[in-house]
Amino acid sequence: MLEDLTTAALSSTSWPTAYPKGYAVVDVETTGLARDDRIISAAVYRLDARGEVQDHWYTTVNPERDPGPVWIHGLTSEALEGAPLFQDIAEEFTTRLEGRVLVAHNAVFDWQMIAREYARAQREAPVRQRLCTIALSKELGLPLPNHKLESLAAHYGVVQRRAHHALDDARVLAEAFRPSLRAAAAGGVRLPLLECRPLTEWSDRPATPRIGQQAGYGGYRPTSWRPSRKRPACPYPNPGRYEPGGRLKQGMRVAFSGDTSTERELLEDRATEAGLHVATSLSRLTSLLVTNDPDSGTSKAVKARQFGTPVVDEAAFGQLLADVEPASQG
Repeated sequence: MLEDLTTAALSSTSWPTAYPKGYAVVDVETTGLARDDRIISAAVYRLDARGEVQDHWYTTVNPERDPGPVWIHGLTSEALEGAPLFQDIAEEFTTRLEGRVLVAHNAVFDWQMIAREYARAQREAPVRQRLCTIALSKELGLPLPNHKLESLAAHYGVVQRRAHHALDDARVLAEAFRPSLRAAAAGGVRLPLLECRPLTEWSDRPATPRIGQQAGYGGYRPTSWRPSRKRPACPYPNPGRYEPGGRLKQGMRVAFSGDTSTERELLEDRATEAGLHVATSLSRLTSLLVTNDPDSGTSKAVKARQFGTPVVDEAAFGQLLADVEPASQG
């Protein structure tokens, strides 16, 4: 009914000329969540300017390493052993992405994983802009209980059949994105498009065992997404509080609270890799609190209100991580 009303509203108005001419709705499944993890499957739904599906594509990818949390994505070493390497599917992937805005749920993660795979293959990902459906949901003010894909799907009545399967996740997102896009067009909402900068540097740590040599799950356990390890201390001094509207700076103390669509450990890993100090508690020295529910009664949210600590949500934090200011030298 909502989509019917939105379509009717658009019939009497022109489609926003500033909107993109096409979209590539993407989902990737990976061996884990860190900088050196690899893509093991990918799906792309190509949509036209109004969000109508044009075609779709899916492939598994041999990551040349342990597949990670099999209990989540269901792809074993045996299933991936005969799959193509990323460099073998890069050309086809390029034709699916080229000239389109990359759309994903928590798009910064999918974009970074894709960009690193292209870099490893000595190529450049053909993506210049991305759109995060979490950010779009917030722009539209959708009454969602959280920022998970399943909640967005339920809001629009989209049935999910195989969670954590790239093809079904991409289908679900494509079906939920179409009414979101039309609602944005009908309401004159500016799409939260972000620039995708070409990746020029990446690094890998040795990953063993490789496909065909898997022993168990390489240290992964069903109770944890990544192997347990001590996070390194932040090497930079705390430059103070985050200034709303400004950039994050290396050394800032960042705390997390409440439910997030991205695994908490991934958010903490990204913050650490960007040169931020991940704080386990909140004090007057905390630079920023990341939470999707600032009005909650968690101890960190309560203290943030008492201390006047700046607060941003998960989607905004992902955008801020793309441009962290280096620590002052000297």
